Amino acid sequence: MTTEFHRIRRLPPYVFEEVNRIKAKLRAEGTDIIDFGMGNPDMPTPKHIVDKLIETARDPKAGRYSASKGVIGLRRAMAGYYDRRYGVKLNPDTEVVATLGSKEGFANLANALTAPGDVIICPNPAYPIHAFGFIMAGGVIRHVPALSPEEYLSGIGRAVKHSAPPPSILILSYPSNPTAQWVDLDFYKDAVQLAKKHDLLIISDVAYSEIYFDNNPPPSILQVEGARDIAVEVNSLSKTYAMAGWRVGMVVGNERMCAALARVKSYLDYGAFLPIQVAAAAALNGPQDCVEEIRGIYKGRRDTLVSSMKRAGWDIPAPPASMFAWAKVPEQYKDIGSMQFSRLLVEEAGVAVAPGSGFGEYGEGYVRIGLVENEHRIKQAARNVKKFLADSDRILAKAHNAMAGQ
Repeated sequence: MTTEFHRIRRLPPYVFEEVNRIKAKLRAEGTDIIDFGMGNPDMPTPKHIVDKLIETARDPKAGRYSASKGVIGLRRAMAGYYDRRYGVKLNPDTEVVATLGSKEGFANLANALTAPGDVIICPNPAYPIHAFGFIMAGGVIRHVPALSPEEYLSGIGRAVKHSAPPPSILILSYPSNPTAQWVDLDFYKDAVQLAKKHDLLIISDVAYSEIYFDNNPPPSILQVEGARDIAVEVNSLSKTYAMAGWRVGMVVGNERMCAALARVKSYLDYGAFLPIQVAAAAALNGPQDCVEEIRGIYKGRRDTLVSSMKRAGWDIPAPPASMFAWAKVPEQYKDIGSMQFSRLLVEEAGVAVAPGSGFGEYGEGYVRIGLVENEHRIKQAARNVKKFLADSDRILAKAHNAMAGQ
């Protein structure tokens, strides 16, 4: 008898677990870890949203089952957000599905749309659910290098030509996790044209659409004429309103794809706790100065990270959007790879980052740095990194000796 179940065998070991294990061990020993590894917002959810949750939770009826696709008030609020933000008018009954965060929405959408053996075009590097949501659903991933939006777009035609059977779905994700790349509306126009040419559906992940810095607000693919014929967008309140643990997201756009997701969800869940949905509607419908404040905090952290690390000897490109920086492994450590570099950085400097290899083979040589520590902690991390880089000969010799002794 096999020791693992079929779907579990299709999932590789979790790459980030090694760094997480080391972090846990060091913390247990009393070491202070400055943790940039996980994209977990550390800011409080705005007060008016929390107040609405509390108010609604006091209703004796609040604990009843909800609706798997979300209550109509929340879906109307989501449609209203798209109208105000993008000028895109959505039917909340047929073109909006509220989800338990964007990750659940993406995974169940993959399950709804995928037959065993279907080929999915996926950027690499990418957030793990973009590939593994489809792998768990029985799909086959055609990875396309995506270290720039242009590289990804230019590789799609080649991937279609050399895939059998032909691909059925194209995944987009901008602003990107992990690379923090940003695209304009012309990119989406080209992507829609390409998808229609090759008979592809599009799933566009825009979970970081409100975390942007030096450019205009990131666009929506649904602004492109004809996009709703083939595309849905996956969005989230997690980063926009510092509501990551609340698990509120949405899938919007193409009616047929939304209906497929809603049908799958109807068998799996009854929607989020009602007070959470009411509070989420209050977030979308209420004052948006909190969004600007959260965006400003991330921008301040980004600028502090880039400037302080540069003084420490590590050049980190300033991300135009998202809550992450995507940086090459420093020159002294490039030959050992992103996983070993991340391991040494947390052990020797008390600074945790996410190895780029955890986001796919084309992420090797990079690390992802989350803007999830305050500016004081970022400056402390830079001081630690400066010592780490200055002491690289000793650290690398120690690491090589340890490996040789295994």
